[in-house]
Amino acid sequence: MTVDNQNGPDKDEVLEEKDFEPKQEATEVEADEVSNTQIVEETSEGTDYEKEIEALRASELRIRADFDNFRRRTNEENAKRIKFASQSVIEKLIPLIDNFERALQVEATSDDAKQIQAGVDMIHRQLLDVLNGEQVEAIDAVGQPFDPNFHQAVMQEPSDEFDSGVVTMELQKGYTMHGRVIRPSMVKVAE
Repeated sequence: MTVDNQNGPDKDEVLEEKDFEPKQEATEVEADEVSNTQIVEETSEGTDYEKEIEALRASELRIRADFDNFRRRTNEENAKRIKFASQSVIEKLIPLIDNFERALQVEATSDDAKQIQAGVDMIHRQLLDVLNGEQVEAIDAVGQPFDPNFHQAVMQEPSDEFDSGVVTMELQKGYTMHGRVIRPSMVKVAE
């Protein structure tokens, strides 16, 4: 053995032991602080999770409401599409009605012409029945106040019979379908 070993432990070793003991106490204190910190973090994480859950619930409700609105709008659009599906065909048939009405205005003198006119009248009524089944109605114009939503004024004339702004003559019939104007009436209006 050396002289140093006989006198006891080395100074460096003593310092290390002294340093070691306080470190153990510090470690225990740190462990307590860490466990307290974990509890605080867990409770704050719990509130964070609750906030996140509430946000997700609110988001879900908004998404459901948006989907319900989308479904309602889609159903309304489909109903309108079905309701007005025949509009383009009806718009093409309206000039035929005009021609039938012109043919019926011609005065028949012979028996053959009267029979032909009766046949034309039957076809005209049958066509009107089909259009009425599709909710197509003629716009009543003469004697009514001028309404730009239903009438198209092409002329104005002074009138003793009608007040100013009243339709005096219908030049071309107008029609509505389910309340929507598909062709406005062409009219003369009193000044």
